[in-house]
Amino acid sequence: MENTVLKEELKANIVKFLNLISVNPSDIKDDEPLFGEGLGLDSIDAIELIVLLDRVYGIKITDPKEGRKIFIDINTMVDYIEKNRTK
Repeated sequence: MENTVLKEELKANIVKFLNLISVNPSDIKDDEPLFGEGLGLDSIDAIELIVLLDRVYGIKITDPKEGRKIFIDINTMVDYIEKNRTK
């Protein structure tokens, strides 16, 4: 899957899985931090992102420290998905 297509798909899935009703996928910048001052996600959202990766891409994350490295921004998540997806 082309990188740009995967980014758009991932943004749409984040909005859907996290129920971000006031956010459009196109509002999420590829290099914008997902947590803190960027998109403003929190620890509950991190759990939902882990579920999203498992259900949609077949990626299991069991170590929370690994999640912190993956969930920096869209670019980081897409790189990880491309290398580790099973679906």
